[in-house]
Amino acid sequence: MSRHSPMFTLLLALSTVALVLTLVIYSQISFEAAVRGLKIWWEVVFPSTLPFIVLSEILMGLGVVHFVGVLLEPLMRPLFNVPGTGGFVLAMGFSSGYPVAAKLTTRLRQQGNVSKAEGERLVSFTTTGDPLFVMGAVAIGFFHSEQMGIVLALTHYLSAVLMGLVYRFHAPFATVSKPLEKTNLPLPLRALQAMHRARIRDGRPFGKLMGDAVQSALNTLLMIGGFIIVFSVLIQLFAAIHLTQMISTLLAILLGPFGFPPAFSQAIVAGLFEVTLGAQAASVVPDGVSMVWKAAIASAVLSWGGLSVHAQVASILSETDIRVAPYFIARALHAVLAAILTFVFWNPLVKVSTWFLVKSVPVFMPTPSGIPATSWWETIAFSGTLAIGVAVLLFAISLLARYWQSGKTR
Repeated sequence: MSRHSPMFTLLLALSTVALVLTLVIYSQISFEAAVRGLKIWWEVVFPSTLPFIVLSEILMGLGVVHFVGVLLEPLMRPLFNVPGTGGFVLAMGFSSGYPVAAKLTTRLRQQGNVSKAEGERLVSFTTTGDPLFVMGAVAIGFFHSEQMGIVLALTHYLSAVLMGLVYRFHAPFATVSKPLEKTNLPLPLRALQAMHRARIRDGRPFGKLMGDAVQSALNTLLMIGGFIIVFSVLIQLFAAIHLTQMISTLLAILLGPFGFPPAFSQAIVAGLFEVTLGAQAASVVPDGVSMVWKAAIASAVLSWGGLSVHAQVASILSETDIRVAPYFIARALHAVLAAILTFVFWNPLVKVSTWFLVKSVPVFMPTPSGIPATSWWETIAFSGTLAIGVAVLLFAISLLARYWQSGKTR
């Protein structure tokens, strides 16, 4: 049924009316769900995401994105078929979590630094959960295991990088963006020159730049909060009318012949809508189920992200011509790949984490919303250090790639 069909319009109208009636009938449940979603946004999402959106906007205004773009051009282009500016999105996306990568990709597309196809590739593999959420909230908060944090983090981010390698073949004949700087100057000098020129073109005083960054961040976070609250209400309404139970039962029947534990059907349904609820549901599956299955489902849920995150990304990308369909397909493939990697690396990772367990993530006190909270300084320090580490690593690899390429051309 086409979205331009009158029947499609009628179906949307009837579904909305049914949803409104359900909302009225279960008004108490809806109110409690909305409050729960508001707590999650205010206590977890807002403090952990706001600093990164503000800082990323300031860095883009100062031309740091162009600096990184020139440095990482020899790495990002051959590996992921995106310009060097994608390295900035990769570092910030991996360290700050969804949907920051979509926000940064949108800004790059609006500035003309990436093409349409490159934007679709970039947002498809850089949209991930942040390390504090993966290792703190899910691994320690839900599973009470630092070993699980190592497993989830490695499979989640490694599968994202593999998705980037796969998605480099997306739209192979599409338009390619031009490198930022092509001169005979050494690479660091070209990067500094590109940053200075970008700063001059922007022209905003630092006070104006900071004010615009805060305003943009608040607008984005208000949109994110709205989606979190709406999906929190929808999930509780679907549970009230036993829709989620029906879907989980049907899923258990369909996947049972393939050896899939039926106890995980409820976690998959919950994770389909919201990543936190899905990960929590996977952690409370009865002890009779193997731990590797719990880790695989949790890793798949984290990589999928949930329809709540997808709605946020779609809303952000709607400001450009970047399509949502490639991103949506990538999330499904990312979930499958993360689950497979969990089974492949489970035994080695468990042994290594037992021998060399590093307590880098504190045990957080659970909040009333059921999700471990972090302080502002912990969020900034941990994720900022990770972002810098990723940037330094990419810079080192780009230098090696540059010298290797120059050696081949001699």
